[in-house]
Amino acid sequence: MSEHPRVALFVTCLADLFRPSVGFAAVKLLEEAGCTIEVPRAQTCCGQPAYNSGDKQDARGIAEVTIRTFEGFNYVVAPSGSCAAMIKKHYPELFAGDPVWEARAQELSARTFELVNLLTDVRGMESVEASFDGSVTYHDSCSGLRELGIREQPRKLMASMEGLWLTEMEDSEICCGFGGSFAVKYPDISNKMVSKKTGHIGETEANLLVAGDLGCLMNMAGKLKREGKATQVRHVAELLAGMTDQPAIGEKKPQNGWKKRG
Repeated sequence: MSEHPRVALFVTCLADLFRPSVGFAAVKLLEEAGCTIEVPRAQTCCGQPAYNSGDKQDARGIAEVTIRTFEGFNYVVAPSGSCAAMIKKHYPELFAGDPVWEARAQELSARTFELVNLLTDVRGMESVEASFDGSVTYHDSCSGLRELGIREQPRKLMASMEGLWLTEMEDSEICCGFGGSFAVKYPDISNKMVSKKTGHIGETEANLLVAGDLGCLMNMAGKLKREGKATQVRHVAELLAGMTDQPAIGEKKPQNGWKKRG
């Protein structure tokens, strides 16, 4: 393993457009883990919305751009279980049988990791220097948990934070109802699911809700705000990096995206 591996950050669309601080938090954590970070400017979407909607042609076109953009790095890291799973699990499926692109997709897949997954399982990080004075509850996002096996990794790092105590919610592993286009296609079902989720969040009386996927967090933050609940919402990277002195998700829209600030 390289002592200071070259790591390319896949920023993700939602972090770029709505929460650039997630990208900066990821960079801070990766640097603490001894990585050299680069952010390729040619990156776009991972192609998941098109892929999940059955538009394989556009998904392939986007995936080809991603494969080209991230060649040559030791690792590719996304602060999102769903985006990381798209590249790691579904790119090889998307190009299955293609004499040129299947091997390239598999090669990228082998180098792609979700952020906390890489920090703990690849770089061996066991603790962080940040602290947080309060109770935290954690939502296990579907893609990270079911496709990448991410569950204990974030809890391990949170346990190292001074002042923080984790209060597990009931059914932490159950979907929040977002599911990308699912929330648009089936709004009534989605609302019922997120209502049940916010109910469990409220039962914990936690000060802060965290998770590893920004889509899930924005969905739950919006519902909590509409219900008048005071629970703050942040990406787990922001918590682990000690970046809790800024507005929480849903409280204030960032003024500039990652690409304008990076």
